[in-house]
Amino acid sequence: MSLSAVTPVSPAELEARLRLHRLPELGPARFRKLLEAFGSASKAIGAPASAWRSLGLPSACAEARRSSEVRDGASHALAWLERPGQHLRMWDQPDYPALLAEISDAPPLLFVAGDPDILEKPQLAMVGSRRASRPGMDTAAAFSRSLASAGFVITSGLALGIDAAAHQAALDVGGRTIGVLGTGLENFYPQRNRRLADAMVATGSAVISEFPLEAGPSAGNFPRRNRIISGLSLGVLVVEASIASGSLITARLAAEQGREVYAIPGSIHHPGAKGCHQLIRDGAMLVETIEHILEALRGWQRLPLSTEAPSATHPLLALLHAAPHTSEALAHSSGWALPNVLAALTELEMDGRAICESGRWFARVS
Repeated sequence: MSLSAVTPVSPAELEARLRLHRLPELGPARFRKLLEAFGSASKAIGAPASAWRSLGLPSACAEARRSSEVRDGASHALAWLERPGQHLRMWDQPDYPALLAEISDAPPLLFVAGDPDILEKPQLAMVGSRRASRPGMDTAAAFSRSLASAGFVITSGLALGIDAAAHQAALDVGGRTIGVLGTGLENFYPQRNRRLADAMVATGSAVISEFPLEAGPSAGNFPRRNRIISGLSLGVLVVEASIASGSLITARLAAEQGREVYAIPGSIHHPGAKGCHQLIRDGAMLVETIEHILEALRGWQRLPLSTEAPSATHPLLALLHAAPHTSEALAHSSGWALPNVLAALTELEMDGRAICESGRWFARVS
C-alpha cells in the first residue's frame, strides 16, 4: 500500500486489527488479503463467514473472530499499548520500518518495547550458535562493539550464545541494539536473557515481536522470526554456526531478500565453523575485520555528491532541508534504492548532519 493512500488508524480499526492478528491460521498474506478485500479490518470482522470462505480462508479463522478469547486478547493488547515505552507498528503506516516493509511476508503488526525509532535506523544483524565457543563469543563481542561504535544498530534474536554476546557488547559501548523474539513480549524466552532484554529497553534500545503478547515458545516461531532479523538489516554477519544451525536459515533469508551476507571463517577442525564455511562457498563475503563490512556498505552507496563547490550539500540533505522525510520517502524522491539511502543516512547521522525522530529524518541546522 502506498504511503499516499494511508489514513490514520482509528481506535476501532486498531482493535479490529488486534483481533485479526490473533486468529488461528491467519499469517501475513491472509491478513493483507482481508484488508485489501474489505478495505479495513473493521469491515473484515463484520463481514459474513461466506465472504471469508470466498477468499479461500480457513473456516477456523471466520469462526474465531468473535470469540471471547480473541476479544479479550485484543483488549489486553490495547491496555498494554497504553503503558509508557510500549508501541505498535503496522505494515501500512508511515512509521513502519521501511526496509522490512520491502519483504514479501512482512509482519502486519510489530509489538515494540523500548524506542521504536531505532527500527528505522541502519542495522546490521549478527547471528550464530547458541552453544558458541569462547573464541566465537569474543569475536562476536569485538565485531559488535566496533559496528555499534561505527553507528550501526546491532540486530539479533536475543538467544543464548552469539546473539546475547552481540547485544551486550553493543550496550557496553553505548550503542543501540534490537532483539527480535520468537515469543510474545510478555512470555519472554529464554529467561536467562531477561535481564539483558530489560537493560536494552531501559537504555534506548528495543525488543520486538510479531507474535501476540502472551505467545509462548514454539519450534516453528523461531525460524519465522529470522526473516524479521534479516529483513530489518542491511546485511547479516554469521559469526559461528554448525551446518544445522538456524543462523544459516537467517543467512538464506537475507540472500533471498537481497541483503548482504557476511561470514567469519574458523578452523577446519571446529564444527562451529562448518556453517560459515558453507556460506562462504555459497557466495557469502569472507570477513576477517570490520573494515571488510564497512567497505562493502560504502560500496553499496556510490551516491553522487553535487560538484558545484567543495562544501556542496549532499543530495539527501537538500531534500531534508526542504522538509522532513521518512527513509522510504527519501528513496522515492531521490530515485535511489532504499538500502543506499539507509547507508547514506548512516554517514550523515555519524557526521552530525541528520537526525531521525519518530520515523522521520531531519537535517541538523548548524
